[in-house]
Amino acid sequence: MESGKDTVESAKNAVESAAKNTVESAKNLVGDIIPSEPPIHQPQSDVHALKSRLEWGEPAFTIIDVRDHDTYNLGRIMGSMCFPVDKLVDRAGSLAKSRDIYVYGESDEQTAQAAQLLRNAGYVHVSELKGGLAAWKAVGGPTEGTLESRTPAGADDYNVVDRLKNHAETQQKQV
Repeated sequence: MESGKDTVESAKNAVESAAKNTVESAKNLVGDIIPSEPPIHQPQSDVHALKSRLEWGEPAFTIIDVRDHDTYNLGRIMGSMCFPVDKLVDRAGSLAKSRDIYVYGESDEQTAQAAQLLRNAGYVHVSELKGGLAAWKAVGGPTEGTLESRTPAGADDYNVVDRLKNHAETQQKQV
């Protein structure tokens, strides 16, 4: 007869095994349904590409805002991380070198400088977000921040049909 300790250990192993099998089954199912986006290879991306990835809920990328903290706090692309240029490489050290990274700053020049710093540090999938926050807002991308929270919601923000129409229209715009 097993002791109580052996019974607990056996139950623990059974639960861990079942959990691993469930996770693997979910990965296989999701992998077949939702194709993964190939890594970004172009040095620049437009806001439409980023918005499309966000709308599909793809989790395998990072958005870095290289502006100073005060500017970042006023308004930013929703979900972006603040890594000011002077601390960029140190802060980015927590990210995998192969991770897809979209970078934007105060200007296209600042964005290009930041992207080059990351590339020089060994990050292989870095793309400059052309037009930055202004271009993002122009296509109706979600934003957050103290200044952004004061902007009232538009009429179509709560209407799914209007949001889909708006999305289709913004996909046609050239930025």
